[in-house]
Amino acid sequence: MITYAEVEIFLYECHSLKEKRSILKRLKNRLTKDLNIALSELDFQDLWQRSKFGIVTVSESGEIGEHVIQQALQVIDSFTEVERTITNVELR
Repeated sequence: MITYAEVEIFLYECHSLKEKRSILKRLKNRLTKDLNIALSELDFQDLWQRSKFGIVTVSESGEIGEHVIQQALQVIDSFTEVERTITNVELR
């Protein structure tokens, strides 16, 4: 099963693209190191206080995939620099 999530985040304390990239790099490294997922920034690359990620995992069952995505969302929520706003999760 493929489990996919689109996650929009807001970065309140960012005042430049350089600062945004620094925070997102730490977030991406933590997610890919701790969980078996792939992710990419999908939208808002030019805005310094907003971002959209695509997160995907492949597993043998939908329950496992959904659990991994929920863990990824918990990691995102643990970052105090970002606020998760819109999240869409799909099983395929």
